[in-house]
Amino acid sequence: MERRFNRPKRSKEEIAKIREERIKQEHEKHLESWIPKTKLGKLVKAGKIKNIDEALKHKILEPEIVDILLKLNSEILNIGQAKGKFGGGKRRAWRQTQKKTAEGNVPTFSCMCVVGNQDGYVGLGYGRAKETLPARAKALRKAKLNIMKIKRGCASFDCVCEEAHTVPFIVKGKMGSCKVKLIPAAQGTGLVIGDECKKILKLAGIKDVYSVTNGKIRTTINLAKACIDALKKTMEM
Repeated sequence: MERRFNRPKRSKEEIAKIREERIKQEHEKHLESWIPKTKLGKLVKAGKIKNIDEALKHKILEPEIVDILLKLNSEILNIGQAKGKFGGGKRRAWRQTQKKTAEGNVPTFSCMCVVGNQDGYVGLGYGRAKETLPARAKALRKAKLNIMKIKRGCASFDCVCEEAHTVPFIVKGKMGSCKVKLIPAAQGTGLVIGDECKKILKLAGIKDVYSVTNGKIRTTINLAKACIDALKKTMEM
């Protein structure tokens, strides 16, 4: 007799939750079995350094240090473009380039990730590899190594809430021809900026901001770096 088991079909949301739980468990196991190689990593593993601000005084060379001290969320920026007629392809996360060799075309995939705890810490990373998943892993690792602290406040002329929800003053960032200007906004305004920069600001913990962008802003890589450069300048004053 043949036995047939009618398993209920799972929805995409349930499959995504199961996948996230599995990734979290693997990540926790990796942190438990992690053997630090740097002096800073050994101090963090031993519990002598429990604050990320103390760790940022030194150069961070291991991403596990940031994982232990902060609870981070991550996003992938759409820096690539799918093939389409007359350049009308949709944006996608992977940027594909090719190199001409004697053996033929050698493709390379690039990816850009942003990490943050939505409470004043954010980092941006860029990775390249021959396949998509290693490129994402490289970008995520570099984003954690590039983690930085930003300053927030309530500096809008028509807001007196005294909560840290926007940039403390007007800041400008530049990378290549892309220029980003972030202006304080009142509570409830939202993020008046492009979709890719929204991901960066959300993970940084900024909820309301006005913006002005100049240059070739379709180059998402330079636009994201200009946005990070503007956020970095919040700590200068």
